[in-house]
Amino acid sequence: MTDQQNTEIERTVRTERGRLFNFIRKRVRHEDDAEDILQDVLWQFIEAYRRLETIERVTSWLYQVARNKIADSYRKKKPEASLQTAKGGESTEVDFEDILSDFSEGPEELVIRDAIWNEIEVAVDELPPSQREVFIWHEFEGMSFREMSELTGETENALRLRKHYAMRLLRTRLESLYNET
Repeated sequence: MTDQQNTEIERTVRTERGRLFNFIRKRVRHEDDAEDILQDVLWQFIEAYRRLETIERVTSWLYQVARNKIADSYRKKKPEASLQTAKGGESTEVDFEDILSDFSEGPEELVIRDAIWNEIEVAVDELPPSQREVFIWHEFEGMSFREMSELTGETENALRLRKHYAMRLLRTRLESLYNET
């Protein structure tokens, strides 16, 4: 790497590190996890410079990588997630962690638990990209609609509507899974 690249990297890390850490920390449960994610983001930034990738808007790029790393960490840890399910005309909260924790920790039960989480992950992955993004941000990352609106420039109502459509699709897709448990 050239001295100019090193200087740009150092300047960017110095100016963005604190804000980026705060952004990540608000979205993960443990400070250690936030620090790990921050290190991954900064490492990816340095690697991008080494590969001579052009990054038009560095700050936006860093936050997008951070969001992706946060989502990845939730997928790996299989976070507590819930969906509202219409049951008998009523809207009830279904907590997938409760469903999955009903199993003892034997090998067969772990296989069943993994199969259920795989179904959930597949269902989320099948959502249209704009709905999937809003769903993950809100349910897994804990972002408010206001934060999403500030980030994307879209209205809070538009984002709420996307989440609503995502919930309907997930409810339909996962209804049989819920009825079997």
